[in-house]
Amino acid sequence: MNNAASPVGRIASVDALRGLAVAAMLLVNNPGDWGHVYPALLHAAWHGCTPADLIFPGFLFIVGVSAALSLSPRVALGAAPGPLCAAVLARGLRIIALGLLLQALAWALLHRPEFRVMGVLQRIGLCFIVAGCVAVRWREAWQWALLLALLVGYSALLRAGATLEKLGSLPQHVDTWVLGRTAYEWDATTGVAFDPEGVLSTLGALATTVFGLLCGGLLRRGDARALALTGALAALAGWVWSAWLPWNKQLWTPSFALWTGGLAAFALAAAHVGIDRLGQRPWGRAFGRNAIGAYAGAWVLSVLLAATGWGEWLYGVAFGPLGAWFGPQAQSLAFALAFVAAWAIVVRALDRRGWYWRV
Repeated sequence: MNNAASPVGRIASVDALRGLAVAAMLLVNNPGDWGHVYPALLHAAWHGCTPADLIFPGFLFIVGVSAALSLSPRVALGAAPGPLCAAVLARGLRIIALGLLLQALAWALLHRPEFRVMGVLQRIGLCFIVAGCVAVRWREAWQWALLLALLVGYSALLRAGATLEKLGSLPQHVDTWVLGRTAYEWDATTGVAFDPEGVLSTLGALATTVFGLLCGGLLRRGDARALALTGALAALAGWVWSAWLPWNKQLWTPSFALWTGGLAAFALAAAHVGIDRLGQRPWGRAFGRNAIGAYAGAWVLSVLLAATGWGEWLYGVAFGPLGAWFGPQAQSLAFALAFVAAWAIVVRALDRRGWYWRV
């Protein structure tokens, strides 16, 4: 825990969007009953894009933006790139280690048959390492070139596979070869594995993060118009591209990366104008300043509630009347909102005391 004041030059709109993404993660990850969730709060079964599918790309986009805001000024001031990259690598590895620790907790307490290696924090850590080192060592023109190479190259890899369906796709084959039984989905009978945060699909997630890095440069220059235009053009390109390569979060297709990244950039431009320039309230900022801590704490709490049975009891007893009055979907939503509200109280209290948990 760090009780130091927040760094000089911190941008409220970035904290707010990061916080809203974390709050949305908690909302969709803790429905109380997975059988009665409103469709908008569920990820697309395969191809497509629901509101829930916008959350993780939005967070990775902000990871890239934050890398531009924190690292690029140091490079401009003449900081040595070696130590900066070493610091980026160390932090990224800590994020990955935390993700593995949380997976180990779930594996042990929930008696899961296999230990999962990949996950949300692991993907964040990997993307942060690459995007951070790119921010330190590569000029903006080369960053654009990298983004283009990721989009075109990954698209070519996907199209080189036999199918874009889960079974038989190139990412599924790579996950089977590399992850095996440690993947999110593992069929012991066939030996087939697949992970929505898998190996090859991380290329698409990295494209989202690099796009955030480039948009962070626009935000540094205070060019909200260029930021909004870039977001609109990226979203349009992703929409057009989806006719040939469908949106798919689990594959993190290039069209999905552009569509979600473009929407995130447009949201950042609007938040920058509204919050940073016009002084509107930065909703979600407390979550954003303790993002990893809130995510990790919520994970631990949800695992403990599931392992002890208290979650099922609380859902049935405290929220059961809502299900009887308004239906099971309302009951599920109320539970998820209460979970988010409880953590909102926690991060708000931490923010008031200036306590921030940084990995």
